[in-house]
Amino acid sequence: MAEPRQDLTFASGSGTCHAWLYRPVGPPNATIPCILMAHGIGGTRDAGLEPFADRFAAAGFAVLLFDYLHFGASTGEPRQLFSVKQQLADWQHAIACARGLPGIDPQKIALWGTSFSGGHVIVTAAHDPRIAAVSALAPMMDGRAGLWLYLRSAGLLRLLEFTAMATCDRLRAWFPMPPLLIALVDRDEGLAVMHGRDAAAGCLSIAPPHWRNEICPRYALTIGIYRPLKLAAKITCPVLIQICEQDQLVSNKAVIATAKILGHNAEMIQFPCGHFGIYHGPHFENAIANQIEFFSRITVGVGAFPPLDSEVASRPPDER
Repeated sequence: MAEPRQDLTFASGSGTCHAWLYRPVGPPNATIPCILMAHGIGGTRDAGLEPFADRFAAAGFAVLLFDYLHFGASTGEPRQLFSVKQQLADWQHAIACARGLPGIDPQKIALWGTSFSGGHVIVTAAHDPRIAAVSALAPMMDGRAGLWLYLRSAGLLRLLEFTAMATCDRLRAWFPMPPLLIALVDRDEGLAVMHGRDAAAGCLSIAPPHWRNEICPRYALTIGIYRPLKLAAKITCPVLIQICEQDQLVSNKAVIATAKILGHNAEMIQFPCGHFGIYHGPHFENAIANQIEFFSRITVGVGAFPPLDSEVASRPPDER
């Protein structure tokens, strides 16, 4: 069982991140592990993440689930501004916040990320050796590979159009002009951040009614240099990697390469679904069960996780 979640805020730079704090029902003086959670690109805490947080709390973990600056309930202008640097700073401030909460064991802080935040948690753990464990769900590990995926699925003209929009948005940022905005998904396969089979239906299936389907595109000018897999070798804690086999939005080659870099620190499981299929039905149930067992074993010392799939781990990336 879990207590009713609480609203919580923490400072990040000149802004304020809004979060939900989940606590399990337990002895009042208990010190417990805490799992930090945030969404992928353009996502907010209420877009499909609450079921994960609820289950973690019911399993005995505290959970800090937050919105990045410029998104959701958090402050920050302009709205819908995606910045890798800012979001990584938000993660650092969230960790500092969690470590200072009463009843939280500061040595048992775990990170949970999905899609773009799946890469963020790798980078964050690489810079913080005190992190106890990391779970990366359908993670974006290589921005360069992501650009190639976009080119293959959307085509050269769409990529050039996207680049032109990103350039204009960047130029507008140098003047007192509002940003340009681009759709995150488009049902008619028009210009959008996420392009590919079932992207729109999958994304909208977890989006709350008030979710904003738009983002400032200027981030695309530098996304190719954001490559979390390059920092994986610095991670010292265990990492659970969950792959969606039919994923069209992130490079599974890069994910498998990351697992190989992590070596014995990595535990990897594959699910026969697309990028958003992991949020529903039996795939969700299997994924959350794996995550709870993993976090329990690493932070509490109980559980029996199945061994790394050696066939998948040894399969050459070019076979993905």
